[in-house]
Amino acid sequence: MAETPAAPQNLHARIDRALEELRPFLRSDGGDIQLVGVLEDWTVEVELQGACAHCAQAAMTMRAGVEEAVKRAVPEVTAVRAVNMPESARG
Repeated sequence: MAETPAAPQNLHARIDRALEELRPFLRSDGGDIQLVGVLEDWTVEVELQGACAHCAQAAMTMRAGVEEAVKRAVPEVTAVRAVNMPESARG
């Protein structure tokens, strides 16, 4: 998993700040999220943790919460995906 060569030095910090804004909501349901990396096509990979790793609503959380927040903070990002999306959320 290679980080994008043109990525600004503070890319991970900007993404982490966006994820930090979501953490209180995720933690209130027993979950969390961790940045895994950024691919060359500007896809951000995250790992769902705790209850989020097994939640049937994880896909909605990813689309309506995580992806929106990360893209707002880092407009260069093309997509956000969970490397461990639960089977129950894949449809």
